[in-house]
Amino acid sequence: MEFIKAILLGIVEGITEFLPVSSTGHLILVNEFVRLEPAAFANAFNVMIQLGAIFSVVVLYFHKLNPFAFSREHNPALPANFSGMNLQSKLYYAVKYRIPETMQLWKLVIIGVLPAVVLGFLFDDIIDAYLFRPSVVAAMLFFWGLVILIIETVYKNKPAKLDSVHAFSWKTALIIGFFQCLAMVPGTSRSAATIIGAMLIGSSRTAAAEFSFFLAIPTMLGATLLKILKNGLRFTATQWGIVLTGAIVSFLVAMLVIRAFMGFIKKHDFRPFGVYRIVLAALVLLFLVV
Repeated sequence: MEFIKAILLGIVEGITEFLPVSSTGHLILVNEFVRLEPAAFANAFNVMIQLGAIFSVVVLYFHKLNPFAFSREHNPALPANFSGMNLQSKLYYAVKYRIPETMQLWKLVIIGVLPAVVLGFLFDDIIDAYLFRPSVVAAMLFFWGLVILIIETVYKNKPAKLDSVHAFSWKTALIIGFFQCLAMVPGTSRSAATIIGAMLIGSSRTAAAEFSFFLAIPTMLGATLLKILKNGLRFTATQWGIVLTGAIVSFLVAMLVIRAFMGFIKKHDFRPFGVYRIVLAALVLLFLVV
């Protein structure tokens, strides 16, 4: 039964990790019905399986994260005869163009993750003890649902100043990083906080979503390592198997969701997610009252 629960929770994580609806919040709510035991393991599991979803970003965006990815599909500036060039010419292109571009992207990601590293280390225990509860999730689902609707109304026809991640400055990355810290409160959504933060300072939806994906890599890797250091060394072999099962399922599901999500936001805004959050918050509150 514990492995079946891990599969169900992995599906929930894979679907919600990159949508602005809060994966942690959904896992907390689902845990009310599909509960892993003990509670400390369940909390660690909820964070650690997110790493599986994060690896889907590495796979799907490897061409942007890897300075030696030479595909004309993803690098239209490559000369038409690039595939026939000798190794020396290809290395010249990598040193002159691809490596600096990719290193700049990783610098932005590192700058963006710094606020979460500091605050996460300081407040991780407090968050686990006091905020991992359905009432907090419901409140944040409702609040950020309203925020999404308001921002989409205000910025509906406003042209974006930053239409690519490569147009971001270190200040832009740092501001988005501080917005990401808001997602330490379950129900907020790391994706929603970072995308909204990016849009407020002039980013397009597509660039905001991509940077949110990239920022998730070191953020969730760090969060997972923190949980392992605090709890993982005491996990049993069975518990590790449960975590691995959930992570693999979340990876596979997230691969499908990212593709669908990026296609969706090219034609639509985030208002459907705002409405969904508000409706879900109302249902959770009703459940808690009844």
